Amino acid sequence: MKQVAYLFLYVFSLISCSDNPKNIQRENTYYTCSMDPQVISNKPGKCPICKMELTKINRLISTNTNEVQLSEQQIQLGNISTKTLGLNSITDQLKLSATLNFDQTKTISINSRIMGRVEKLFHKSIGEFVTANTPVYELYSEELNNAKQEYLLLIAKKKLFEKEDFVSFDELLRNAKNKLILWGLNENQIRELEKNKKANQPSTFYSSKSGYITSLNVLEGEYVAEGGTIMQLADLSILWAEAKVYTYELSEIDKNKKAIVSVPDISEKEFVGSIEFVNPEIYTDSRINLIRVSIPNTKNEFKPGMAAVVMLTSATKNSIILPIDAVIRDSKVSKVWILSGKNRFKSVEVITGIESESSVEIIEGLNINDIVVVSGAYLINSEFIFKYGVKSQMIHEHK
Repeated sequence: MKQVAYLFLYVFSLISCSDNPKNIQRENTYYTCSMDPQVISNKPGKCPICKMELTKINRLISTNTNEVQLSEQQIQLGNISTKTLGLNSITDQLKLSATLNFDQTKTISINSRIMGRVEKLFHKSIGEFVTANTPVYELYSEELNNAKQEYLLLIAKKKLFEKEDFVSFDELLRNAKNKLILWGLNENQIRELEKNKKANQPSTFYSSKSGYITSLNVLEGEYVAEGGTIMQLADLSILWAEAKVYTYELSEIDKNKKAIVSVPDISEKEFVGSIEFVNPEIYTDSRINLIRVSIPNTKNEFKPGMAAVVMLTSATKNSIILPIDAVIRDSKVSKVWILSGKNRFKSVEVITGIESESSVEIIEGLNINDIVVVSGAYLINSEFIFKYGVKSQMIHEHK
């Protein structure tokens, strides 16, 4: 008798399966709390935690569905909103962190052209501004004083023998004067030397350009060799914004792209420039490269070392665009939720393209006029995982 009953049940199950294909879904009802969704009951009542009335939920159960159904209350509380897809414009942007630095093409080094002892520094602190054609340091040099004495001696001899036809000191005087100029004296100093005849004194040297002192290499009383650096100056009217680019971003760098530089800590201004230099060398320790964009600094409001942001942009194009929060990503796939029925949502795998600060391009997976969840997608995803589990989500994503 038991064998006959088992046979009947087996035949009934086969008939049921044939009448209900695998993709036909059946409704299942349960009750939960909107404030405490972990509370689930198969009958109405009150939440044991907050004492609110449990909400009736109708959900769809199927072994191959990637859908989830929500109640009106869940949609309202989750601030879930949708949008019908169309074409919108988006600009390709790459945001890079940067640091302001000196424009190395506008830095100069003030060097001693002759050996001697530094008697006086007219600027003694890093950061001081040096104006062009103003004194920088005094140097006592025996070699330079000997050259000055030689020049004065030739002037005296020329006066003594100027009436003699067989002697000409013009070429000798030109050579002696050129030596003084090459060693750093200017025309005014040479005229003053001719006037006062004082050769055995320290000589004052002047800066040829204006700039801020970035380094001081000697102190008063120290000796400096020929070619030794006294100080270095930098013109801060133009600065470099040096942006860090990681190796995986190099393919996105186009020197023809427009660059927008901002210094968010102290100013809301944005400066539009172009990429002037891309370092051909990768730093092996950090695996980064540097690109360089020049920005004006006429008011000296920006200082080297400040943090900056470089935004690289390219041409705008029309495509399917979604808010970044509408796309749910993990290490393997990106997906969005679309409206598939009344309060019913289905996950769809997508391929993304370029991104801006708030939007992302959808290259594949969606069509025009699809109704996509643009707000609350993560809540729908959490509800799906809560109802069907993480394993079910993984199965559906890889189908």
